Amino acid sequence: MTTERENGSLYITIENGIAHLEFGHPASNSFPSVLLERLEKEIEDLSENDEAKIILLKSEGEKAFCAGASFNELVAIQNMQAGKRFFSGFANVINAMRKCKKLIIGRVQGKTVGGGLGLIAACDYAMATEAAAIKLSELSIGIGPFVIAPAVERKMGIAALAELSLAAHEWKNAYWAKEKGLYARVFDTIRELDKEIEIFTGKLASYNPEALYEMKQALWKNTAHWNELLAERAAISGELVLSDFTKKALDKYRK
Repeated sequence: MTTERENGSLYITIENGIAHLEFGHPASNSFPSVLLERLEKEIEDLSENDEAKIILLKSEGEKAFCAGASFNELVAIQNMQAGKRFFSGFANVINAMRKCKKLIIGRVQGKTVGGGLGLIAACDYAMATEAAAIKLSELSIGIGPFVIAPAVERKMGIAALAELSLAAHEWKNAYWAKEKGLYARVFDTIRELDKEIEIFTGKLASYNPEALYEMKQALWKNTAHWNELLAERAAISGELVLSDFTKKALDKYRK
């Protein structure tokens, strides 16, 4: 089951020190801007919540993990200000994840495109099923994965970023993503994935919170400049989306 709400849904529960942060949207768990803003705020709130020792990021249903940003909003962009604001959505969430005081574990049950891959890369640890293929299709419509590129490069390396970005028409399977460092483990079924996540997050939540915090800081060393970097990248994308090439590429998707 997935939500039918036009602006998507976001649910938070905290059990035994584990904050379950679950998002959903009827369009393959994609993100309209309002849902990205809510996710950013919830991550910031959980960062300061002493009840939450670990954050588990997941999406609704058994199919797609995340289809990226709202395509309806993308095709409606008319000026650079709106473009930068649109692309700043994932930038702000990635920075919230980066600055969060709690480790964030990703649960990936299915396919992921575009900005959704940035979310996975910004997790401190992610596990997936074999159905969790990934793709960066931005170049095919005249823009690029510029906002999420720093997170993808940090987790997977520049060669993997190039392969994903330039082969914009290709899906890479979950085992390829594991080899490149995006996923720590890949499981045959969602049931197996959830069983391992329950064990893994339970162990993490039992560890010294101060040690977990220091580990988080170590993992994100040398990223303090990302506030400015991702804002610059959002501006680049906001300009490119108004180009003649991209306008023509998006025409066939306009309603």
